[in-house]
Order: sequence, then C-alpha cells, then structure tokens
Amino acid sequence: MKQTENQILIIFGASGDLTKRKLIPALYDLFKQNLLPEKFAVLGASRSQLTDDEFRAKVEEFLPKDENLDSFKKMLFYQPVLTNNANDLIPLKNRLQQMSADLQIDNNFVFYLSTPPSLYEIIPRLLFENGLSKSSKFFRRLIVEKPFGTNLDSAKKLNVNLLNYFDEEQIYRIDHYLGKETVQNMLVTRFSNGIFEPLWNRNYIDRVEITSAESLGVEGRGGYYDHSGAMRDMLQNHLMQLVGFVAMEPPTIINATAIRNEIIKVFQSLRQIPENKVAKYVIRGQYTESKIRNKTVAGYREEPGVNKLSRTETFVALKFFIDNWRWAGVPFYIRTGKKLPTRVTEIVIHFKSVPHHLFDSAELSSPNNNQLIIRIQPDEGILLKFGMKTPGAGFDVQTVNMDFHYSDLANTTVPAAYERLLLDCMQGDATLYARGDAVEEAWKFVQPIINAWQTNPEIPIYGYPAGTWGPEEANNLVSDSEWRFPCKNLTDDGLYCEL
Repeated sequence: MKQTENQILIIFGASGDLTKRKLIPALYDLFKQNLLPEKFAVLGASRSQLTDDEFRAKVEEFLPKDENLDSFKKMLFYQPVLTNNANDLIPLKNRLQQMSADLQIDNNFVFYLSTPPSLYEIIPRLLFENGLSKSSKFFRRLIVEKPFGTNLDSAKKLNVNLLNYFDEEQIYRIDHYLGKETVQNMLVTRFSNGIFEPLWNRNYIDRVEITSAESLGVEGRGGYYDHSGAMRDMLQNHLMQLVGFVAMEPPTIINATAIRNEIIKVFQSLRQIPENKVAKYVIRGQYTESKIRNKTVAGYREEPGVNKLSRTETFVALKFFIDNWRWAGVPFYIRTGKKLPTRVTEIVIHFKSVPHHLFDSAELSSPNNNQLIIRIQPDEGILLKFGMKTPGAGFDVQTVNMDFHYSDLANTTVPAAYERLLLDCMQGDATLYARGDAVEEAWKFVQPIINAWQTNPEIPIYGYPAGTWGPEEANNLVSDSEWRFPCKNLTDDGLYCEL
C-alpha cells in the first residue's frame, strides 16, 4: 500500500448532508483500517457557528459508537467561514497555520467543495487570493462535486474558472460511481483475461447495454430535481463515465494520465445525435401515479416542489454509436430512471449468436444467450450466461449461469466509493476522477438532446406507472431484441421481479 503523506483535509460545507452521510463515515472507515496518514486532521468549514466540540458532537450522531470513535474525533476541527470576499478566508488561513504547527502536520492541503455549485467559482478564487491554492513545497488539491455545469457552456466556463486558480493536475472532479469496486474491476476483467479482450470488439459483440435503475422517487428533492432531470443528474456524468471504461482501448500503463487519455478518445468518437433525430434515438419518460404493494404512489407531478405541468424527465433511454475501429456498427443502449422496480446498476455485454444453429432450440437462438453481466450495485459481481445441453435424450439446450460475487471473498471488505476516492486523492492518484476535457466532451454529446427537448415541444415525454421499467416506447430502441430485466440479486434474472 502506498504511503500517504501527512495532510489536512478542509471540507467546505461541513454542516451539510453529504458530509454527514458520506464523507465523515468514509474517513472513519479509513481510520479504522489504518489507511489515513500518520498525521492527519479534518477541518470543517461552513457558515454555521460551531465550535470544535460541537462539530465533534454532531459527528457522533451518524457514526457507530465503538472503541475507535473517541480517537477519531480528536482529528476533527471546525472553523466558521464566510465566502463573500478574500478577507473572509483569513481566519481559515490562520487556523490552518495554527493546526499545522500544533499538530506538526506539513502544509499539504486538500480542499473539498461540498457546497452548492454556485460556490464552485467563488471558493477557488478566494483560496487563490489568500495564497492557499498553490505551493512550491507542499501539495494543494481541490475536490469538486458534481454537477460539473448544467450544460456545455456552463461546463466550459467552470473549467476555465477553476484553471485560473488551480492547475488541472490539482483538480479532482469526483464521480462516486467510479469509486465502486466493480467499475475498477472492469479494467482487470478486460485487460488481464485472454478469454475476454480478444472478443471485446465489433466482430463478436452484438450490443452493449447499461442500466442504472432506482426504486426511489425524488424523495423530497422535487424542487432541485425539476431543474435537473435524469439526463443531467445521472446520464451525462455517471453513465457516460461507465461507457468510457467499457469502450476504452488498453492503456499503455496503469496510471491516471494513460487511462484518462483512453477515456477521452472514446468520448471524442461518440456519434452525436442530431437534434432532428432525437425523438428516434432518445426516449424520455415521467413516472405517474400507481399502486405498489397495494399502496398508492404519487406521480412525479404530484411530488412537492414539482411544477404541475413539468416536462422534466425521470427516465431516459437512448441508443448511440461509437465511431472507431473497435466499435463501428455496435449499438450502445443506456437507460436510467426513478421509480423503477428495483435499485440496480449493471453493464451487459451481449455477444453475437453463433453463425449456424445446429440445435433446434428457441432459447439458444434467442438474443439473450451469451451475455457477460458486470453488476456495479447491489450484489456486486460478474455473471456469464451460456448454453449447455439439458440432461437426457436429444440435444435440448438451456442457458446456464456462471457467476462470481464479491460477497464470496472471505475476510474481504469491499470499500465504499467515497472511501476509495478520498484515499486516492490523498495519495495524488486521479485515475478515478473525471478530467476537464472529458467532462466537456460528455456535455458535447448530450447537449443536442437537451436542446431538442427545450426547443421542440412535439418531442413527447411518455408516462410510465411507478414501479415499472419505464415507457413501453423504450423497448422500440432495442430492435429485434429486448432489454434485460435485472433483479436485486445478480443471478435472479430473466424474471419480472420486485425485491
């Protein structure tokens, strides 16, 4: 394990929900695994007027009360801070100098923006004006949460703004999907196995399917979500990054620069969907009132904070192509949505059928045969489906499963996404963070779709009952076949199940 340098993590927005639910628990897990630096401190910073002890007391509300808690809390500090002008950060700067001296920690700082996006252009400038953004002797890093802009223009503006005060090598755009163990394992599955990589191309793969389903609705976030939608909230960032990992060429070496160079090549090869073809290749939907387990579930437009005439999509499915040597002619399908039957994220590689069907079996010749399913969450693992002879007379064929589950590994803990990503940033490894040029290329791909939705009211938004797999029209995208209907458990597939 790489040795992590001593440092201080400064969390702007430390009194917010993300810090409570994800960041502090991730740091606590790293602490219990002895993965934090020998000398390490967390300085929470936000407008709330809290003392160190009050901040530590709030931490106790969402951490397990075990024998490690008291030792961990000693690493936590708090500094009230405003962000109106450069002088507002002087108390923070002085506090960092004091902590570095008292705790004998080098002036290595990681700044985490767990704040509203409106502050992404303000806090980096204030850090720069106070001499905190760069150092000739110590490292300074900036972690930025999504959204990385709300459209192509705002993404470009944000990148330019950040680069005014930090170098690209200092900026870590965090996407928690890339911190999941199964996403990283895609690289190993592809590039360390002679049985997969030779087949990973247009000659053997019929299509690629990516599903990210949520069983929950907007959960009280209707006001926010109605200005975002499934395209901005999930597809443009999380799912496009998964596409990059699935479709990339082998990197020359395993490091951040080489891997991210290959991902940007994938995004540059995406065939844009013209605005006049959006209705053909993209299906959007919105969940409607339904009954789930005999309980009436409100439709999206009845959710608090949502416009009663909203045309914001809670479901989106699209078909697209990657125009390069490896993937020419292979369709990629993505779908994501809320209020679907179960919570699941997975990638399905559909291999081509054999050229000549020797065995008279409807199941063998079906497009569902020969699949490699990479389950991102939950029940993380890999499932391979292939045909086998049914015992008995004749040559009847059935599809069988060969599966691996991370839960089968003894004495192994699958780290949470924020654990892995925070540790990577502390160690200066940006492999699993989005680079600025990749963010812009992803926006270039989805921007014509958003433009068409905004300018052409004739493009329909289809209703789908809450608890179903989205609008029936999404099935028309997958011509001559059908989507895979996954269940919560990896191997309970091929069923219309609700778990």
